Parts: sequence; C-alpha cells; structure tokens
Amino acid sequence: MIPILYESTETAFLTNGLGRMSDAVSCTVSEERNSAFELRMEYPINGIHYSDLAVRKILLAKPNQVDQPQPFRIYQITRPMNGIVTVNAEHISYDLSGYPVEPFDAYGADDTFTAIEANVVEPTPFSFYTDLTDDSEQLLVEKPCSIRSIFKSMEVFGGEFVFDRYSVSLLANRGQDR
Repeated sequence: MIPILYESTETAFLTNGLGRMSDAVSCTVSEERNSAFELRMEYPINGIHYSDLAVRKILLAKPNQVDQPQPFRIYQITRPMNGIVTVNAEHISYDLSGYPVEPFDAYGADDTFTAIEANVVEPTPFSFYTDLTDDSEQLLVEKPCSIRSIFKSMEVFGGEFVFDRYSVSLLANRGQDR
C-alpha cells in the first residue's frame, strides 16, 4: 500500500494531492471493532515528501484488501531515529470529536443518528446510517458532548460501526461469517 499525502482541508481525494509516499519504509492500518482505527507509517527524513509532513495533514491509505482507501489525519510525527520518523494518524471520523451536540434523548440507533443531526451545533460533512430497527433501548445525552463520544454509548443498541470516509454506519453485521 502506498499512502497519498493531502492538505488538511481535502475532502474529495480525487488527485494525488501533495504526492504519493512511495518511499515510505512501512505503512500499516489497524482497526479494532467499534474502537481504534489508526495508521502508522515509517518515513525516511531524506524522503521526497518529508518536508510536506505535518500534524493535521491527511494520509489516504487502503485499510485492507477489500475496502476503498480511507483518510487518516496525522496527529503525531516522532523525532527522527536512525533517519526515520514514525507518523501516527487516526481515521477522519475522529474529527467528529470536534463537533458538539446539544442534549437529547432517543430510542434506537436510527432515532439517535437523527437526533445527532438535529442537535449538532455546527454542520458536519459526515453522514450517518443504520440498519438496526429495534427502538426499545433509550439513549439519553444529558449534557453537551461530541458526536464521537456518543458512539461509545450507542453500544447499547448492539451492532458494529463502519467508518467509510465521511460516512458512519452502525450495522447489525459488518461483514459475512465465512
């Protein structure tokens, strides 16, 4: 996998951005179900795009062999050791930590996503979807919080989160049992 570096404001990912990081020593994406979704890349200080690397810029990389490339926002670049830096980035969905939501109560995942969209303080580029239909469980958000922090509370509905660029889905089954 060859990640592509973009400016921090990129949302379309239709070009090669600032450039392909073909001289990266390694690049791995790790994802835990309903939890962390991160990228770790080792890059040489004499690499073509070393001077372009900066916190908040975006790396586009394939998380696995099946899914489309995903954007990861750089949050840390280590000091060089033996001429190599380690770049840590988290999926763009972590940007939802910066979108506050007013208090609300909802029943079920679909109602919760609708309430999030209705109570978010400022518009977000993200869309939300669920195929869960059970609305017997209540989710009560009693004080303002970020959208991303609500996802942990949504575990009461069951299901598995899928983060696909600017789309967030809570599905009964994320994949197939093989």
